[in-house]
Amino acid sequence: MSPDVPLLNDYKQDFFLKRFPQTVLGGPRLNLGYCAPPYIYVNQIILFLMPWVLGGIGTLLYQLGILEDYYTAALSGGLMLFTAFVIQFTSLYARSRWVTVERMLTTDILAEEDEHEFTSCAGAETIKFLIPGKKHTANTVFHSVLAGLVCGLGTWYLLPNRITLLYSSAGGTVLLFFFGWMTLCIGEYSLIVNTATETATFQTQDTYEITPLMRPLYIFFFVSIDLAHRLLIMFIISTGTAVTSYFIPSTVGVVLFMTGLGFLLSLNLSEIVFGFKHSVTGHRVGTESKALPNGLEKQFTWKEYLFYSIVLVLALLETGLLHHFAGFSQNSKNSPQAIVGYILMILFIILWILKEIQSVYIFGIFRNPIYPKHVRTVTLFLEKQTTLMKIGVVRRILINLVSPFAMIAFLSLDSSLQGLHSVSVSIGFTRAFRMVWQNTENALLETVIVSSVHLLISNTDIWWNRNLDTGIRLLLVGIMRDRLIQFISKLQFAVTILLASWTEKKRRKSTTTLCVLNIVFSPFVFTFIVFSALLSSPLLPLFTLPLFLVGFPRPIQSWPGVVGTTACVCADTVYYYQMVPSLNTALQSAMAAGSLGLLLPGSHYLGRFQDRLIWIMILECGYTYCCINIKGLELQETSCHTAEARRVDEVFEGAFEQEEYARVCSINEHFGNVLTPCTVLPVKLYSDARNVLSGIIDSHDNLKEFKGDLVKVLVWILLQYCSRRSNMQENVHKTENKGKASLIILPPLNTSPQTESPEDTDSLNSENLDDWSDDVFGEEPTIKKGKEEKDQLKVLPGINLPIPGSVESQGVGKHSTGTVTENSLYQAVALGYPATDKGKQEAMAYIPLMEFSCSHSHLLSLPEEWISNCLPNSKVKEMSSLFPEDWYHFVLRQLECFHSEENASNVVEEIAKDKVLKDFYVHAVMTCYFSLFGVDNMIPSPGHILRVYSGVFPWSLALDWLTEKPELFQLALKAFRYTLKLMIDKASLGPIEDFKELTNCLEEYESDWYIGLVSDEKWKEAILQEKPYLFSLGYDPNMGVYTGRVLTLQELLIQVGKLNAEAVRGQWANLSWELLYATNDDEERYSIQAHPLLLRNLTVQAADPPLGYPIYSSKPLHIHLF
Repeated sequence: MSPDVPLLNDYKQDFFLKRFPQTVLGGPRLNLGYCAPPYIYVNQIILFLMPWVLGGIGTLLYQLGILEDYYTAALSGGLMLFTAFVIQFTSLYARSRWVTVERMLTTDILAEEDEHEFTSCAGAETIKFLIPGKKHTANTVFHSVLAGLVCGLGTWYLLPNRITLLYSSAGGTVLLFFFGWMTLCIGEYSLIVNTATETATFQTQDTYEITPLMRPLYIFFFVSIDLAHRLLIMFIISTGTAVTSYFIPSTVGVVLFMTGLGFLLSLNLSEIVFGFKHSVTGHRVGTESKALPNGLEKQFTWKEYLFYSIVLVLALLETGLLHHFAGFSQNSKNSPQAIVGYILMILFIILWILKEIQSVYIFGIFRNPIYPKHVRTVTLFLEKQTTLMKIGVVRRILINLVSPFAMIAFLSLDSSLQGLHSVSVSIGFTRAFRMVWQNTENALLETVIVSSVHLLISNTDIWWNRNLDTGIRLLLVGIMRDRLIQFISKLQFAVTILLASWTEKKRRKSTTTLCVLNIVFSPFVFTFIVFSALLSSPLLPLFTLPLFLVGFPRPIQSWPGVVGTTACVCADTVYYYQMVPSLNTALQSAMAAGSLGLLLPGSHYLGRFQDRLIWIMILECGYTYCCINIKGLELQETSCHTAEARRVDEVFEGAFEQEEYARVCSINEHFGNVLTPCTVLPVKLYSDARNVLSGIIDSHDNLKEFKGDLVKVLVWILLQYCSRRSNMQENVHKTENKGKASLIILPPLNTSPQTESPEDTDSLNSENLDDWSDDVFGEEPTIKKGKEEKDQLKVLPGINLPIPGSVESQGVGKHSTGTVTENSLYQAVALGYPATDKGKQEAMAYIPLMEFSCSHSHLLSLPEEWISNCLPNSKVKEMSSLFPEDWYHFVLRQLECFHSEENASNVVEEIAKDKVLKDFYVHAVMTCYFSLFGVDNMIPSPGHILRVYSGVFPWSLALDWLTEKPELFQLALKAFRYTLKLMIDKASLGPIEDFKELTNCLEEYESDWYIGLVSDEKWKEAILQEKPYLFSLGYDPNMGVYTGRVLTLQELLIQVGKLNAEAVRGQWANLSWELLYATNDDEERYSIQAHPLLLRNLTVQAADPPLGYPIYSSKPLHIHLF
């Protein structure tokens, strides 16, 4: 990207300068972008400061000793309530007057940018501009009451005497008083006057006016909790203690309740309930079966129900027995709980080691010496990974069975559960008993830390031991662990942003100042990162530059709506759809073994194979299950996409394709990248190979053999079709047909000889007009989309082709794959179609009645409509010499429809001698041959091959006849495509030795191949049906070469790496911020340009539409990890 391209263009800079002050101040529009009267700005300032004035009256009376603090709050709140009603009714009155001159009601989000004409300081247009008013009358009342309540509490909270007593500093009192009232004014303005656009708003329409409540509710909760924290805590403690003591008087009952409830809540309850309903009703819900690809509707079996039941019973038995019978020694180092603590420490170390050796890198830095160094095939990888898989099984047993029961023993032996239960004990231990199952690895870490601290600090007078029970300690350690992990990830993201800005040569000059400022003010940057981690908010880099802000708290999912319902579906989506079931199975093994590291909700992984990029996000985790979402990114790579994909390949190659003589423990050369390689997964998918066919499709010898091979393939396909057709029809009653002759209309082949005139040849030869030049029109013909796309291969029968250039003219391809543009098909046509010489039609008029000489010939009889005549007898007689009779007899002997007949060999010989049946096939085959090539013996050109392969046939007399028979048309097209594939195979693998090898080759095409166009609907169907091979012919106009594309279904290795989750959240937050505040949706904007360290472009693609554009997004997929 050029360094001269600005982050924002001039228009969007103006928009940003208008929007940003409005957001900061809560709604006042102090920069309109056009000339407005001064009273517009004065009125907004007065309305903005109104709460401060009203609160100041009460504050002054309190400071003078006239009113008590609560009366002061009531007075300020009442004045604010009255003022809010006055403002709202003023807006209603102005709107009632202004509506008479209103031209159009609009809810356009850009309406605020329109210029307004103001007539007076208190005119209707002015009031409507300043105070838009509420949509609903209920909100007018509710927002006004809330404004009074917030103002009253705010006045009480910001009383100077109270602040001075709290902080004992006059300077602190002044600062807090000033900024506190500024905050209150911002909240009140957005509530009762005008609302700014919120960065946390997911939807463009706010039907119920929720957005104005955001700022005042933050203020209300903060102030109310600070004022009433003691009463609130006392109430919760009293209520919680009473309820616990009354309903669960036994300590054993409390422990059993916590254990059972924690286990049940950690299970995948939605899937369990669905499986139970399915087992009861005996049928599935229809919508569910359509929601997931084949192979993903895994149901809970009775074994899983039995497993969960046994685990629950054992957990309850262990908890109850240990709590009731075990002793509770005060000597912490010799108590049973301390002994279990030692066991947990050893178990944690073992599990940590087993987890690290499963991945390619240890700590993401050092190359794992046990991991296979260089793997290219699935077989070799599985052989080398056998040891790791065994280790993974041991690790999974330790996590799912050993660790939870060990931690239950630790919790059950705690002395805090022996006495009277308080709210802290109930909250702390309820969470602890659930975390044992919900997130076993994190719970084990927290338990080990608490146990270690308890053993190291034996002094009971320390606050940690005296005031906190084990449950609260575990809760605090869990919070610190979560925030510390977020802090480290955010810090890595911030450092990566700085490095990216400095290493990007195009932007180094413009970002040097920002980098220096970040270093100089590093304590403040550090504070922002800490604050962002504490709030669990994304760290937002403006325009992905080293200018950091704390983003609005967002859910881990980051995007609203149901997962998997939005994607930019295209023709390439089917490749992801096919691979997801196999990928789901491979992820199950990798997650269970620990190859993907610690599984946490919100984690992101990136998979790579050839041109496919798979984005995997963990939605939730629990006991023995994990719920994920899989997205597929676009295959048509742009320059930015290609640059980042190349870096992804480099990162994976450096990890997985090391030489055998490489160092035992090398360093990750791409440690600063947001992507850390994890493992490779064996997945059944299609590999995509594209070859240049130069030297094959344009070879004179190959094209010469092509015409002879086409006749043989036509014979084979028609015989196979009729053989299958006879098997599907009803059984023929042989006794009824034995003595009866089969009357068939047959065009005569041996009529009186006629001289072949030049006019016959000229009128039938469409090639003489040169309307089929070698100038091809791209990889495939242009095909109409929309509704016709589903019927690309369907033939529209009974439609004759009009003269080119007429109003109703259509491409010939309409009869096959779709409508082709006239410029593409007739670009070289200088004349109309040749006129048919009607004087020659009498040669086709006489059609005698013929009968089969063999009673079994009806099994291979062609449909009657296929044997009608459309060619002069002279041409039929001439072409019949090209018919391969020896091949015809050989294929007859190979047919399976005679195996059930008695004396099958004799039946075949009789049918082979049936001249009538053979003449039928000669007529059908050669008519199709004529439709594909014409009657000359000229060698077809490569352009001709491509056009016919694409379904665009040359014009001839036989074309109308063929297009009126859809099935025969498709069979002819299939034969042509099979012949092309045969020509390529013969050129690549060698010639065909005999008829048997040719038959085997054609049978393989029929069973294992789909040969057609990428744009065909049947191409997608073949992928979903997992045909082993697919082939398509194309043309590259840029290189001027013919290309062949082969998809091969096989089990291949997908490389998977883990992304920095905070880097993803931060870039997605910036994406939302840019589009919402700066309307920065330029396709070439800086913040979505490629950057190898940040993978910026790929991250933007993976966002949910409309901000991102993944071409595939799966429904939530539940993976069972045991």
